[in-house]
Amino acid sequence: MLFGRHKTTMVTREEALPDRDSRPYQVPERHAVLGTPIEPPYPGTLEIAVFGMGCFWGAERVFWQIDGVYSTAAGYAGGHTAHPTYEEVCSARTGHAEVVQVVFDSAKVSYAELLRVFWESHDPTQGMRQGNDMGTQYRSAVYYTTDAQREAAEESKIAFEKVLAEGGYGAITTEIAPAGPFYFAEDYHQQYLHKVPNGYCGLGGTGLSCPVGVAKAAE
Repeated sequence: MLFGRHKTTMVTREEALPDRDSRPYQVPERHAVLGTPIEPPYPGTLEIAVFGMGCFWGAERVFWQIDGVYSTAAGYAGGHTAHPTYEEVCSARTGHAEVVQVVFDSAKVSYAELLRVFWESHDPTQGMRQGNDMGTQYRSAVYYTTDAQREAAEESKIAFEKVLAEGGYGAITTEIAPAGPFYFAEDYHQQYLHKVPNGYCGLGGTGLSCPVGVAKAAE
């Protein structure tokens, strides 16, 4: 519980913790599963996607298993405080969501396919929580890096929201916004469920299929 504030209420820029000039911890050089660099530079032909879907441990594992994904990383995005720590993000005083950065080869896996996996792997109707994980850092989010990604995200949201409504779910609460700074999470969070195979994973979908690519036709 945040001092004098509920953890499911977004903090404002004025209320947020102050920025840091640099990261106060180290990040591994190589992905523990894929063996590729975690931080840039990446090969110039690759694209970057950023998704928030609850605890980033399970979210990262979902994406590193996809053929065509070059690298993944757990991190923080969508907030105010520069270079936050995990404890600060969990305090709800930075405004960040726990996210996974996905570096992918669009010749092998499309952004639309990544969106399908995103929508189907969690419940995007739960607001500032995911299952038993409560707080602003667990909100559903798509942070797009191109106009094409924005359009694809918005169209897929429309399509999946109709499927969810037919299944008895409420409106999608997913934040779709431009990708701002991405801050890599601490060493022990990277590829956590590879290092701790029986570790906690709160990820759970609705069991419904997202009809990616048919949003316009369904309108």
